[in-house]
Amino acid sequence: MPWYAWLILLVAIGSIAGGLMMLRDTAKKVPLTEDQLKKVHERNAVADAQDARDR
Repeated sequence: MPWYAWLILLVAIGSIAGGLMMLRDTAKKVPLTEDQLKKVHERNAVADAQDARDR
């Protein structure tokens, strides 16, 4: 492969890795109340039960 193909490949991989690292650094946890957390757990349990039933 010519040198410019390697350069393009390196820039593409670098931009993907940089974007993922920036996304990880800017991610924030969402504070949930106990009620909201309970609803999330209930929905997950219902979805898991439905997935198990559909198999």
